[in-house]
Amino acid sequence: MYVKKRLRRVTPGSFVEIGVGQGVLSRLLLDLGWQGVGWDLNEAALVAAERLTQKAIGDGRYRLESGDWLAGNGGRADLVVSSMVLEHLDHEHERTYFERAEAVLQPGGLAVLLVPGSQRHWGIEDEIAGHHRRYSFDSLRKSAEGSGWRVAHMVGLTFPLSNMLLRLSNRQVTRWETGQSELALEARTVQSGNRYVPWKTTFPRAARLVLNEAVLMPFHLLQQACSRSERSLVLYCECRPASP
Repeated sequence: MYVKKRLRRVTPGSFVEIGVGQGVLSRLLLDLGWQGVGWDLNEAALVAAERLTQKAIGDGRYRLESGDWLAGNGGRADLVVSSMVLEHLDHEHERTYFERAEAVLQPGGLAVLLVPGSQRHWGIEDEIAGHHRRYSFDSLRKSAEGSGWRVAHMVGLTFPLSNMLLRLSNRQVTRWETGQSELALEARTVQSGNRYVPWKTTFPRAARLVLNEAVLMPFHLLQQACSRSERSLVLYCECRPASP
């Protein structure tokens, strides 16, 4: 809900999403009038993303690409966006991400990052997903500024609701995905684009009676009131290259 609120402030143009997963964020952008391309390393995730965005694909407004965006693929865009990607990169590739994003962005373009927050909450989900780190407000700002970027807006998301549910979340991840921690780090990163954990990443249709914007609005407003909490489990960041 917060991401949609922020993106509505930006004039729609072209976007590239890195780590498209099952296509939820790309679908949000497409519904807001954007057109673009989504990249992912996980073939199964791309199949799911294709189902979710098939109308835009049919209209020629969107396409999916399989491969490593960091390798220098793709054209120019007004927006570079990624959700739960930067933490999968070591420090060298993290810097490469910012360099590639700067090369891709049109003048005046914007990058949007969503990353896991609160370093003290490192746990089973970070292990099975192949994370290198969780971020604090300060460390994410340093990563961006150290790569020649200027942070325009940064807030914490999901606090306190996700923190209240964290023990249940970790229990579900342990039950359904703990075997993935035995995979190589790169394999865990690829697999993280296609996760199916009941009552965490997948829900029965009946759950829509609760998981909708009307019911969740009080938590959305509480989240905004607590957006500076260092315990936020997700950080949202908008940034631009510092150089003109």
